[in-house]
Amino acid sequence: MIKKSIRLLQQEAAESGDHTLKRSLGAINLVAIGIGVIIGAGLFSLTGIAAANNAGPAVTLSFLVAALGCAFSALCYAEFAAMVPVSGSAYTYAYATLGEFFAWIIGWDLVLEYSVGAATVGISWSQYLVRFLGEFGLHLPPQLVKSPFETLTLQSGEIIRGWINLPAVLIILLVTAIIIRGTKGSALFNAIVVALKVGVVLVFIALGWKYIDPANYHPYIPANTGTFGEFGWSGILRGAGVVFFVFIGFDIVATMAQETKNPKKNMPIGILGSLIICTVLFVLFGYVLTGLSNYREFVNNAAPVATAIAKTPYKWLGIAIILAILIGYTSVILVDLLGQSRVFYSMSRDGLLPPVFSRLHQRFRTPSRSNIVLCIFIALFAGFVPISVVGEMTSIGTLLAFVMVCLGVLILRKQQPDLPRPFKTPFMPVVPILGIVTCLIMMVSLPAGTWIRLISWLLIGIVIYFGYGRKHSRLR
Repeated sequence: MIKKSIRLLQQEAAESGDHTLKRSLGAINLVAIGIGVIIGAGLFSLTGIAAANNAGPAVTLSFLVAALGCAFSALCYAEFAAMVPVSGSAYTYAYATLGEFFAWIIGWDLVLEYSVGAATVGISWSQYLVRFLGEFGLHLPPQLVKSPFETLTLQSGEIIRGWINLPAVLIILLVTAIIIRGTKGSALFNAIVVALKVGVVLVFIALGWKYIDPANYHPYIPANTGTFGEFGWSGILRGAGVVFFVFIGFDIVATMAQETKNPKKNMPIGILGSLIICTVLFVLFGYVLTGLSNYREFVNNAAPVATAIAKTPYKWLGIAIILAILIGYTSVILVDLLGQSRVFYSMSRDGLLPPVFSRLHQRFRTPSRSNIVLCIFIALFAGFVPISVVGEMTSIGTLLAFVMVCLGVLILRKQQPDLPRPFKTPFMPVVPILGIVTCLIMMVSLPAGTWIRLISWLLIGIVIYFGYGRKHSRLR
């Protein structure tokens, strides 16, 4: 239960020398990183699902409710990130308020979220690439787009087994190479892909707005069917739980604290700015989507955006959406790998992981060896394990981190109320308490299988902590 003092964390943040990450990120870079991971392919699928099954056209209200839930945690993250601008995000904050063991649990939890999540997104990226190339008559050898544990039925009816998901491996290698060259280059690449995919979303909103049928908005809040969560106000709340997962990602901004110029000012801007911009885009996107097509058309519809685009004369938008999904997935992989390596960097600096994860590249000042080790691990998963096994990473890891951060703000305000706080979470203690309650409710509602995977992973982490981390802890 030993804790790091805030003074020690601030001293680490102020260090300069061979063991310090290079500070090259400004407020705009941080906002772009946040948007880069928040806007992913989920926007193009979950919006239709929530509208069809839960909220109808009022899915726009569901976005606002979900954003409010995220805002509670975002305000707590902003206070910590401005006060303790050190890499590691929730791991570092837990170290200062809850103790080393809880910090390890959170760090290990984030490792699961970022690494397996990046592999899963890489596999999905590969599937969308195959579909995108197919639009132009280009076809990759089928054995090179599936894992050895998957089969593919050709148009001739022949069933073949995959060898390796090569596109998934290549995108992991490419993004890792960009990351190793430094956060400035990574931020530039991320800014480009963010601009492209936000552009596609804006084009969809601008062109689709002209063809909205007002009749599709009546009734705006469909009557409840008698079952909780199926339309009505309860449907809006259930829809918020569905689209909440679209917002996840702003917390990764906090892992960039030690590479940020003027973090006390820029971290809150990055965290809250990315959340606000995405909320506005999501509400407008949902409004146009349900205005182009009646929400009932999205029932059991895997491509709701394609259905909506069919109501316009712009058929080329379908290809643009696939391109936006590819771009969106690329930036999600980028930020996932960035966040993962920075958490590992912080845990290694504290002695809880081997020193290889905190050794910096002499030229680029990045944890390149950590990047390479993680790249090999994640690429193997992406290339040789089917997506059904890797699984779609749910938000349980992120929600657990949110709870810890909100709890940490409460504890620190109680134990050390006089510490300088460049940014303060407003309406204390209401905001962090609401953040904790909201996240716990969402965690409890997740499937049992998600809990089993989380607990199994944490048990492995506990064995590693007591076998290595506890003995090598620098703080001890």
